[in-house]
Amino acid sequence: MKAGKVVAYIGAAVFILFGILFIIASTDRAAGQSGWFWVGLVLLAVGIVLAYFASKKPKPAQVTNVTMDIDLPANVNMDSLKCRACGGTLSTDDIKMVAGAPVVTCPWCGTSYQLTEEPKW
Repeated sequence: MKAGKVVAYIGAAVFILFGILFIIASTDRAAGQSGWFWVGLVLLAVGIVLAYFASKKPKPAQVTNVTMDIDLPANVNMDSLKCRACGGTLSTDDIKMVAGAPVVTCPWCGTSYQLTEEPKW
């Protein structure tokens, strides 16, 4: 539990305790302190509200999905990819984007390496 929640629960318990004490004290007719009843109700309400907010669970973080579209120049043909280590055939499912770079993991030998585009000239 976080420190803020612990402090909020302790504060709520103190407010509720003093609220109940003030309400009980207001019943003594000899003292003639009828204002203590309203102070006790306010303290009790503050304690209950504080306990409510301390018990609320935070909302889960939103997940953002990023879709990356790649535009290729015209007349591009897909060659079959071969693993550099074992020569096994690779598919598009074996290519993942890691830190913005395409990384290939060979299903045959388990080798992982970054794809590099070599110049055509």
